[in-house]
Amino acid sequence: MDHAATMRRLYELISAGDIDGFGDLVADDFVEHDELPLPGLEPNKEGVKQLFHAYRAGFPDLRMEPEDVLVSGDKVVARVRGTGTHRGEFMGMPATGKNVDVQLIDIIRFGDDGLAVEHWGVFDALKMMQQLGAIPGPPPG
Repeated sequence: MDHAATMRRLYELISAGDIDGFGDLVADDFVEHDELPLPGLEPNKEGVKQLFHAYRAGFPDLRMEPEDVLVSGDKVVARVRGTGTHRGEFMGMPATGKNVDVQLIDIIRFGDDGLAVEHWGVFDALKMMQQLGAIPGPPPG
């Protein structure tokens, strides 16, 4: 199986707003190992789908562009650029109209059936919140 192609497809589906299609590539027993940023979301397939629905509501033009995709056995690592315009409520913050441009790293383990079964990741939430004006950014210079 081409896990790199599946990884790229996951990002394409999120960028297209097809969260159900994204869910079709995620195993029912999927485990999210990171703390999800929205209270009440479970670290499973449904919780992650709810998270991406929330991101798409807040950033309707959300784009996730994989810049590097590396495969090692059943795991795939991707360095991704996430961009979007804050046009809807997100995490209790009303729309600001501001653009975000952040980097993230995802590691996904795929099962024998080719579906995503586990995720670990790192996301620059601080930079996103600075870009939205929710917290002060670094001093100029």
